[in-house]
Amino acid sequence: MRDRSIIYIGLFIFLAVITLPFTLNLTAGGTAEPPDLVLPENETQCVESADFMRSSHMQLLLDWREEYVRRNIREYTATNGKSFNIGLTDTCLAQCHTNKADFCDRCHTFAGVQGPYCMDCHIDPTEALGGRQ
Repeated sequence: MRDRSIIYIGLFIFLAVITLPFTLNLTAGGTAEPPDLVLPENETQCVESADFMRSSHMQLLLDWREEYVRRNIREYTATNGKSFNIGLTDTCLAQCHTNKADFCDRCHTFAGVQGPYCMDCHIDPTEALGGRQ
């Protein structure tokens, strides 16, 4: 019976440690809002729908790489029937998302994604011009 206080203290510490992540999450505040990305003025839609691009753009880029490099396919036909040249630099970064820092980097930072290796080979067109457009 003398160990009752030690048992209660041990249970309290155990419960505090187990519930700590939940407590910290509740006290952290509201949910984080995704960045508000500005689409180019001359385009109304991306290569695919916004929902598709949010969830599967990396898979699309990997598929493009396979088609371009391994199968020599140079054109992509979207689900809406519009055709695009396959290419991150020539299509995505040159025509639509001309500011990599404001578009790609903001989403990747929000999502906690370590910089994808795409830019190991592809150059941001504005960086190629020394920051000028």
